[in-house]
Amino acid sequence: MTFVKVNNQATKNFDGFMKDIFNEIPASFGKTFRENVFGFPPVNISESNNAYHLEVAAPGLEKTDFTIKLDGTLLTIGATKKEEVKDETSKSIRKEFSSKAFNRSFTLDEKIDAANIVARYENGILKVDLPKKEETKRASKEIKIQ
Repeated sequence: MTFVKVNNQATKNFDGFMKDIFNEIPASFGKTFRENVFGFPPVNISESNNAYHLEVAAPGLEKTDFTIKLDGTLLTIGATKKEEVKDETSKSIRKEFSSKAFNRSFTLDEKIDAANIVARYENGILKVDLPKKEETKRASKEIKIQ
């Protein structure tokens, strides 16, 4: 099946023209620009009942390439891939792989139990679990009027 977009308008106003241009730009342009120019890997953040979960897409790295630091309430995730030295016996015709370093910072609130943060690297995704603190239950008390 072939999808064909037909536009029967002979003339368009400027507003309609601009809407068409911006609607035709792929949604991934912003992600590609962010990743390629600024070097930020994409991050998914989700929440469960007892923790927040960060997933950083960073394929091609080893777990020793990552650094995770917590300074007060600022969590910084970084990675640096060391350039491999190759022998000069083979000639590279095209080289598209590149090694980039990145740092992403997240501000944590007081609900996070900083002492129990856990990170693991599986299948190209760095997973960081930020457990929530146990909330102290406020004591409710009925006060009698005298």
